[in-house]
Parts: sequence; C-alpha cells; structure tokens
Amino acid sequence: MRERLTNWAGNIEFGTTRLHRPGSVAELRETLAGTSRVRVLGSGHSFNRLADTDGDLISLAALPRAVEISPDRTTVRTDGGIRYGELAARLAAEGLALHNMASLPHISVAGAVATATHGSGVRHGNLATAVSGLEIVRADGSTAELTRADPEFAGAVVHLGALGVVTALTLDVSEAFDLRQYVYENLPAGALDEHLDEILAAGYSVSLFTRWTGPGIDQVWLKRAEPLTGDLFGATPADGPRHPVPGMPALNCTVQGGVPGPWHERLPHFRMEFTPSSGEELQSEWHVPRPAGRAAIEAVAGLRERVAAVLQVCEIRTIAADGLWLSPHHERDSLALHFTWIADTAAVLPVVADLEAALAPLGARPHWGKVFTTDPSDLRAAYPRFGDFAALAGRFDPDGKFRNPWLESLLG
Repeated sequence: MRERLTNWAGNIEFGTTRLHRPGSVAELRETLAGTSRVRVLGSGHSFNRLADTDGDLISLAALPRAVEISPDRTTVRTDGGIRYGELAARLAAEGLALHNMASLPHISVAGAVATATHGSGVRHGNLATAVSGLEIVRADGSTAELTRADPEFAGAVVHLGALGVVTALTLDVSEAFDLRQYVYENLPAGALDEHLDEILAAGYSVSLFTRWTGPGIDQVWLKRAEPLTGDLFGATPADGPRHPVPGMPALNCTVQGGVPGPWHERLPHFRMEFTPSSGEELQSEWHVPRPAGRAAIEAVAGLRERVAAVLQVCEIRTIAADGLWLSPHHERDSLALHFTWIADTAAVLPVVADLEAALAPLGARPHWGKVFTTDPSDLRAAYPRFGDFAALAGRFDPDGKFRNPWLESLLG
C-alpha cells in the first residue's frame, strides 16, 4: 500500500509518496542528484501547498543535531532539521536565549525561518530576523554560505524553499532570562479601542484571543519579567490555568499565574512535551501595518457572525519591522490577526475570501504558510523587493528543481 503523506493538519495530501530522510549532507546531495523535482518538508505545519510536489519530498529531521555556540556567546550554529523546543532547551542549559519563539515549540527552525513565522512583541522581529548566516545546498549539490554582509542575504532568509535546502543556520543569541506569564479575561471593547497600543506594549510578548462572539477580548496572554497585580484595563486575572481554545486542556499550555520561569518555558503558549491539538484545524493569518491595527480589528468585527461560525479562536499579536525581502513585516511594524478555523475547508474558504476583501485596503499580507486565496499578482505587488527575490531564485535554481505549481504561480 502506498504511504499517504499529508501535512500536520491533514488538509493537504502531497502529490508524492516519496519521502527521503537523509542522515547526512552527503546523503542529501545524493538524493538531489537523483530527482528532477523536490521540495523540503519541515514540521509539516503549513496549511497550503507551499511544500507540495509531484517529485520527491525531503525531511531534514534525521540530520545529526548540531548546536555550536560561538566563542563570544553571541551566536549559535545549528542544523537544518532541529526543532525550536530542542534548540531552546540546549541553549537554556548553556545560559543563553533566543529573542523570541512561536506559539508552538514543535516547529522546525529552518521551516519557520523560511516562512517568516513569528512570536509576539512590539519590539521583536519575526523569528527569521535572528538569522545571521545560512548554509544552502543548491540544486547542483554545491553549497552557498551567506551572511549579513552579503547583498543577497536579506532576500535569502525568507525563501519559501525556492533557493535550495537549508542545512545549517546561524542565529543571534543573548543571555538567558526569566519571564512570568499572566492570563486576563474579558477585556472590555472600550478598553481595546482606547488602549490598544498600551495593552500590546504591556509585556515582552502579548497575545489577545477572541472568538468574535462579542465586542470584547476573551483572553489576554501577557509575558513579562516584572510582577503584575490587579486588573488590566478592566480585564480580570484568570482564576486558574487556561487554554486559548475553549474545551482544550490547559495542561498542554505553558505555566501561567505569574510564576517566574525560563524564557523557553514561557514564550511559547504550548509545552513541548504535549501535542498542542489533534491537528483538527485550519489556520489563516494576515499582517497589517501597526497604525492600521484598530481599523483591521473593526474590519473583522464587521464580519463577526460569519467569522465566529467557523472559528475556534483568533489571536492578535505584534511584530517589529525588518528588512527581509519576503517578510510580511518588511519595512513596517505589524499587527497580525491569526485565525484557527474548524477543519472544514469548504466552509472556511468563503470566509477567508471575505476577510481578504475587508483587509486588502489596509495593505494586509498573508502568512506564507497559512490558508489564503490572494491572487499571486497582488502578492507580488505587496512586496517592494519581490522582483529581486524572483531573480535571486532564478540564479540559485535556474532549472526549477525546487519549484512546484504553487511557487511557479507566485514567481510568475
């Protein structure tokens, strides 16, 4: 029986049954030499056909783990298959930290970087902004090493798998730090309207969760070093641990209640030792300029009933601007609206289209790995350096070995 290969959520069945797990870079080169079309699969946490292929899939999970800290303790070089939870634990043991983490520590570092996945915080860039070096194996088996000193570096970091296979990354690190995590409930709509910027800046990382069943915010997750007491702009402290999705066990989530703990056990919402959910979901996310944040929230509120009917939960976060060519936060501080949908593509897609129409006038850019229907020409127009990226992809992979229909449509 042919092995059925799907993404994490199961909404995408890949067009191939050939999955390679090379145990070394040498084995990877052999695999590349034996195929004409290939895509690299990270943790499978993309919800569209970004990683799909009718050729061969490659997972880097079997590469030997590498966590090499620089002598000055400012960077770490790691392999292309490591997951954030694994890397974070190794760094924490050395007294070091990454600047941020996503909600899930289960995702691969290389895959998250390739799609500009992010955490939250008004002062913090997405996860790709920590990258200071890349090792990329190209279609012909040669290796390209890029650093921030290279003029094409900003185009290569968020690369959507179009350039080659990232076998190693160098990331900025800092001294380890502790954080406390607080959950507040029932933030009034008036407070959201009048104090949005203050609320989003009230911690190292802040997330607002809503099911869009009413005008207020259901939960505020706030991560900060300093203790916090009392109400938060009318929201009240939760009386126990919470999960952002109603009905899901709070045991899956990181420690709350203001208990201090190491950065890597507070920045993610979910604990590495638990599967955060069964994968019975779809996800979409759009990024708008921070000054348009209130307007974006109002635009979604105008579709509240349609959204709520197919929604599990929506998370609102902030990300600082960067200079990476294909980052949704390119040259603008951003507010992100993340939607965790029910696992019903037919019911969700019309709502996605409505949200895209409502958010388009605000300059919304979708997350590359989520569900969206934006026309490729509109995506190209949303990125000032997109033409430069397409040219870079052509130079790295002139025969299109790493392309698939999704990428070909995007690159034009």
